[in-house]
Amino acid sequence: MARRNVNISSRHSFSADWVVVLLYCTLMVWGWFSICGASHEIGDTDFFDLATRSGKQLMWMGCALIIGFVLLMIDDQYFDQLTDLLYVLILILLFVTPFIAKDIKGSRSWLSLGGGVNLQPAEFAKCITALAVAKLCGQYGFTLDKMRNFIKAAALVLIPMALIVMQKETGSALVYFAFFLVFYREGMPGVFLFTAVAAVVYFVVGIRYAEVPLAGTQAMVGDVAVLTLIWLFVIGMIHVFCKRTIHAWRIFWAGLTGGGIALFISSLIYAFDIAWVLSGIVLGITIYLFIYAISERMIRYFYIALFALGSLGFLFSANFALDHLQPHQKIRIQVLLGVVTDDAGAGYNVNQSMIAIGSGGLEGKGFMNGTQTKLKYVPEQDTDFIFCTVGEEQGFLGSSVVLLLFLALILRLIYLAELQDRTYGRVYGYCVMSILLFHVFINIGMVIGLTPVIGIPLPFFSYGGSSLWGFTILLFIFLRIDAARKSRMLRQY
Repeated sequence: MARRNVNISSRHSFSADWVVVLLYCTLMVWGWFSICGASHEIGDTDFFDLATRSGKQLMWMGCALIIGFVLLMIDDQYFDQLTDLLYVLILILLFVTPFIAKDIKGSRSWLSLGGGVNLQPAEFAKCITALAVAKLCGQYGFTLDKMRNFIKAAALVLIPMALIVMQKETGSALVYFAFFLVFYREGMPGVFLFTAVAAVVYFVVGIRYAEVPLAGTQAMVGDVAVLTLIWLFVIGMIHVFCKRTIHAWRIFWAGLTGGGIALFISSLIYAFDIAWVLSGIVLGITIYLFIYAISERMIRYFYIALFALGSLGFLFSANFALDHLQPHQKIRIQVLLGVVTDDAGAGYNVNQSMIAIGSGGLEGKGFMNGTQTKLKYVPEQDTDFIFCTVGEEQGFLGSSVVLLLFLALILRLIYLAELQDRTYGRVYGYCVMSILLFHVFINIGMVIGLTPVIGIPLPFFSYGGSSLWGFTILLFIFLRIDAARKSRMLRQY
């Protein structure tokens, strides 16, 4: 009986979750057909020629399957043991990359391996960072509700992110914000996530209405709206986190009275920029909260005061940060927010992409029958904008199926992550899910004009070996960790 149990354990030690494997293969094959439709030349139907994009992608797919199989055969303990070494090595590689890489479309993130083969270290850094985060969070007694632990975890993410920014790969760097969803799942205080969301709201509202004047004043709607949001957010945080309504009411009446008087004077007596008055009110609220936090030793009021002060600083630094972005990045954000219209320039990609998707209708034009893609109207249509090919050739129905497949994969990863019997496996599983979710949401969002064009691939669809291999390694390491969990469960019985 003992021998039989050992055999059962051995047989299942390399078993993968076949639902995930099936979804992976389906998405990868569908992606290959999309690349065929997006990259073929008129009259050329030899999709297997290695000189074509589809032929090269087929080779990357074959290598990806081999990589996945090898990962399933490796003892899962090696991932934990080698994490520190791999993390240091990838940081060194990320650091030297911008100095030795060629400039490709303004980015220095691709290493040439010869023979026309290029490798992007940033794609593999996500996997190694996920392993490092999982190992840190898996330590005994580690909790993210302690500031010291949170700083350690954030540093693991922000260091490679900063090195990728040095390569002028802003899109790949932004993916690292996906790890903060994992931190939230593992106990990071919700105020950090709320602060990040508030920063996005400030930026969008402030930039979108930065040049819209407020009637009767010399202020701009963007500044006034953001300052009003800061005031309301502070009131809400006091009410939710401190349960002391008296302070919330004091701040409410102070802001309402001061803002109302400033608006009255500016509208009827002397026009001036009331944003300065509102800024003074927010600063006064911050000082009030600091004083109360010190006198009553209430640390939560101190954090809320820091939030208000940080929000005020963010308001005045947002325009400065926007002005110091790369020109193409700045114009993309302005086009997205409707500040400027540039269908022939920065908005050209998105405009052509939406035309391609809209022309597909309900059922699409059929494989290789897309006119927008066949005539190369959409730039980067087999990489960052590959989803527009799906929309044109397979229509709304095909696009919906692709989205449902991604949804099924993400939900399955969440399910498997929650089944893990160790924190290490659960954290890594959520890292995989969060990275995939970020890529899918941002990539498809930018193709249909909902998010800025930041240049990140659609998992398993976009052309390129680095992207496909990176996602394959990321996914199959988790499948191996999950297989080890199944093996431990079998040994218990």
